[in-house]
Amino acid sequence: MVFDSKIAEQAAQYLLEIRAVKLQPHQPFTWASGWKSPVYCDNRVSLSYPHIRQFFAESFASLTQKHYSEATLVAGVATGAIAHGVLVAEQLQLPFAYIRSSAKGHGLENLIEGKIDAGDKVLVIEDLISTGMSSLKAVQALEEKKIHVLGMAAIFTYNFEKAQLAFEEKRCSLITLTDYSFLINTALKTGYINAADVDSLNQWRMNPAEWGK
Repeated sequence: MVFDSKIAEQAAQYLLEIRAVKLQPHQPFTWASGWKSPVYCDNRVSLSYPHIRQFFAESFASLTQKHYSEATLVAGVATGAIAHGVLVAEQLQLPFAYIRSSAKGHGLENLIEGKIDAGDKVLVIEDLISTGMSSLKAVQALEEKKIHVLGMAAIFTYNFEKAQLAFEEKRCSLITLTDYSFLINTALKTGYINAADVDSLNQWRMNPAEWGK
């Protein structure tokens, strides 16, 4: 679910403007999964632009105050959302921790870094939602420590049905600053793509595994 339509439009415009999101329906990218994709997203690029990272932090803070006002701690998903999570925690003056993709192989072998108590109510920050599997793995890591997860907030989601079903099954709420629909509409309005590209881009989102074969 998108948090706010004005924020969603501005966020999409920023991501396109700085090429954090690249749309190439005629020269598709290959994802690690092997999928052919007309879009590539790296939201970490936004950290290089002070006004954009501030916009994201303030938008996340506003989202949190409206939907997750009980939050006592912000947790970022490593590695892409660590910096964004810190910025959000700073905005809200809340403690911060982060969740690794896998436990360290040495020392304390931590999966969760930072101080989190069983009574904490945690908002998880993610930069990008694709299938949702790695994001929900982070949620599971917290829940296994008996930590209450209020939900997840992300910069961007592709709106894949697989991800939507996974979050519903996990009973984890997901709210995003922007999404694939806003991205395509903004790209069309700004001339980044033309009307002939829209159908192909929408077909990819509906069946990414088979698109381009």
